[in-house]
Amino acid sequence: MEQFFLKVSIMLVPALMAITCHEVSHGFIADKFGDGTARSLGRLTLNPLKHLDVVGTLLIFVIGIGWAKPVPVNYANLRHPKRDMMWVAAAGPITNFLLALFSAFAMRALIWGAGTVQEGTPLAAFVDPVVLMLAFSVYINLMLGIFNLIPVPPLDGGRVAVGILPTGPSMALARIEPFGMLIIIALVFFTDVFSYVIAPALSFAVHLVAGPHSNLVFGVTKLMMR
Repeated sequence: MEQFFLKVSIMLVPALMAITCHEVSHGFIADKFGDGTARSLGRLTLNPLKHLDVVGTLLIFVIGIGWAKPVPVNYANLRHPKRDMMWVAAAGPITNFLLALFSAFAMRALIWGAGTVQEGTPLAAFVDPVVLMLAFSVYINLMLGIFNLIPVPPLDGGRVAVGILPTGPSMALARIEPFGMLIIIALVFFTDVFSYVIAPALSFAVHLVAGPHSNLVFGVTKLMMR
């Protein structure tokens, strides 16, 4: 039980922030490009309760990745639907990558500052768990960003591809969206796409943004996933 509460305390805030900001960014960009659906439904808020998906949140604690309720976007309302759809989709992963960079910077700053903090003081008791939360934030944001770049709709990478490709291939790719999640599940569980594509990309990204503290990021994540 103690281990469970440790996991919740370290993982919950970064995970909710990652998936909430990801979804809000979709709605925010859609709103700027002419579709106010998310705004009218009260989804342009950082209140995680508005975006929470119970199953998607629980899976973060089990397998290290999850999801929120998708922010609704009516692409027909966008001023330039094909082009704008690409930017609406890209906003999610871009937001996660920016959060990962911010978390890595804050983590490095706290670790550097912790050298002047005396052990056993209230300040040290505050700094240590925050560093762990920031380390997990680096991981979960990079994981969400990279996973969503898989070019299969309804993932963001698929919708970006629909916006980039010429009309014929674009329409063909868009037509597989109703079956997209089944394809993604098959790719993850029945192929080596995670081992040979996602995991190497994630490792490269963690080393890129966390630098000498990459082992801390992976160590915290491994501990949380036990």
